[in-house]
Amino acid sequence: MLEGKSPTPERFWQVLTGFQMTAALKAAIDIEVFTKIADGNTTAGAIAGATGSAERGIRILCDTLTVIGFLTKQGNAYSLADDAALFLVKHSPAYIGSMADFILAPQQKMGFENLTESVRNGGAVPDENHSLSPDSPMWATFARSMAGMMIPSAQKMANELGFEKDAPIKVLDIAAGHGMFGITVAQHYPNAQIYAVDWKIVLPVAQENAEKFGVADRFHKIEGSAFDVDYGDGYDVILVTNFLHHFDVQTCETFLRRCCAALKDDGKLLTLEFVPNDDRVSPPGEALFSLIMLAATPAGDAYTFAELDTMLRNAGFPNNEHRPMPGMPQHWIASRKY
Repeated sequence: MLEGKSPTPERFWQVLTGFQMTAALKAAIDIEVFTKIADGNTTAGAIAGATGSAERGIRILCDTLTVIGFLTKQGNAYSLADDAALFLVKHSPAYIGSMADFILAPQQKMGFENLTESVRNGGAVPDENHSLSPDSPMWATFARSMAGMMIPSAQKMANELGFEKDAPIKVLDIAAGHGMFGITVAQHYPNAQIYAVDWKIVLPVAQENAEKFGVADRFHKIEGSAFDVDYGDGYDVILVTNFLHHFDVQTCETFLRRCCAALKDDGKLLTLEFVPNDDRVSPPGEALFSLIMLAATPAGDAYTFAELDTMLRNAGFPNNEHRPMPGMPQHWIASRKY
């Protein structure tokens, strides 16, 4: 206890009512409050008119958003906080409001509704609608809603690949989802050929993005499970992004051996993961990701670099470099076979 401070229930109240703030942010995204304010509607009446909402509802919602820091208020006029202006205005190139569709998808929320049982069980109990099902519509939602959030990581990875600009590289993008990691490589390397592996329900989204970003002629789809489908071989680069954390160690090692076999001897495996410190309670973003895996998967986890390094070594990658990304909870690990 801090000297001179008496315990209060404030923290418990904040945590137990946190879902209310989530709902307020989701409502603001749904009715485009941030975008309408950016367009010059600054009073509750003007925002109400622009969004087709009741003025009382907008006033209460915008006051709430002001309390939690997404808006500021002077007199009766609201304005955007800097981060809200960058990330929550729909015509901003950094817009990530669509993330709410995935993070608050019924399958995601269900895991937390049943968290007590997951704790007792040591992991979520899968059913036909579970997040690891190949037919789960949640993954199409993920692909459509999370692309913007991944672009900074994809840009950093592509910038650090280290090939000559005109190199004719062959790239395997595992669990490609929205496809932005492979697509970004294709944008940086005009002779790169991208092979995207994912389930049937997801690959059309990646194809749409390949067309949108002008690389569809070099974008090839491999439909199926990353554990079973034939990858081919001779890859210069294999991308494994936001994938390993869904599975237990043995499953990860089995999968990574498949990657090792498909990669050229001088090729590069790049893994993107949430990587907590060895204490598993820091940094906060990375450490808290384990709870999501407890709620959403039977055996997934946020693995430390030491754990990932061991998996990779056991799978045939003795040379592994940890590359944290400042300002992001995700980390790159660059691996080689020698």
